[in-house]
Amino acid sequence: MSIVKKGFIVEPQYMRDPDLMLPRLAEISGDALLAFSPLLAVLLVAAILPPFFLNAWVFSPKALVPDLKRLDPISGLGRLFSWNSLMELAKAILKALLVGGVAALLVWKEREEILGLLGEPLEAGIAHAGHLISFSFLILVATLVLVVAADVPFQLWQYFHKLKMTKEEVKQEMKEMMGDPHVKGRIRSLQMQAARKRMMAAVPTANVVVTNPTHYAVALSYQAGMGAPKVVAKGVGAVALKIREVASESAVPIMEAPPLARALYKHTEIDAEIPSALYNAVAELLAYIYQLANWRQTGGVYPVPPRDLPVPPELVPEAV
Repeated sequence: MSIVKKGFIVEPQYMRDPDLMLPRLAEISGDALLAFSPLLAVLLVAAILPPFFLNAWVFSPKALVPDLKRLDPISGLGRLFSWNSLMELAKAILKALLVGGVAALLVWKEREEILGLLGEPLEAGIAHAGHLISFSFLILVATLVLVVAADVPFQLWQYFHKLKMTKEEVKQEMKEMMGDPHVKGRIRSLQMQAARKRMMAAVPTANVVVTNPTHYAVALSYQAGMGAPKVVAKGVGAVALKIREVASESAVPIMEAPPLARALYKHTEIDAEIPSALYNAVAELLAYIYQLANWRQTGGVYPVPPRDLPVPPELVPEAV
């Protein structure tokens, strides 16, 4: 009320010096802004709270960089008539109708008091008008708070709904995280081919190839200073056939010992030593190979091939 009274008072010095009117207007405006600061503060909080609950406070300098794509009228029309824009328009209309409806209801409810202000004394009328304005502002602010309370859950639902990915996006993300299965399969195939080439290159260095006779083939190597014989190549099916072919071309002895071949294939890895449970069986086999090589050089009595090699039955898997 004091602000209104101050505004209606016309002092003689302001009439004589118009230059004083602008500072006077600034003073009255400052007082009015200070008086309305609680209302402005509530409106500011109401405007800031929704982004706060949505975790949408993102400060990025990239948003300040000019982007000519935003000036494209076609894309602008697409955004204007998109479902999201239509939804936001519908929400804005509903909010305006709600706030406008509340304001109209307040005016209609207080119409008699508003019209009665004309018959009241000046000071009483100003005080009464200030009361009506304050009450109306509080009701409108409460309405805006209700709008925020209803809008925030919807914004949260919409935000998390946009974060959901389609099946194609999930597949693409899995490809990016785990790698394309076709590419991985191709890489594994190339790795297996390279490993197989290295394995076949090691077959000529073996002392003996133990076979099933046809399904399994394991190439063994033993040199002085080694702790135990080790497997330099092994395979089943077509790989086993290839090992036997390379061994024949390289004059590597091939021995048929089905239980030992299956046990070596099952319980050993390439470039690894054989298990201790197979030491005796492999030792007898290598001893025969050395005797056979000595017979070829010096002659004499032909060595007897070993039979019933001591292979533990628990190490022998079923034949393919």
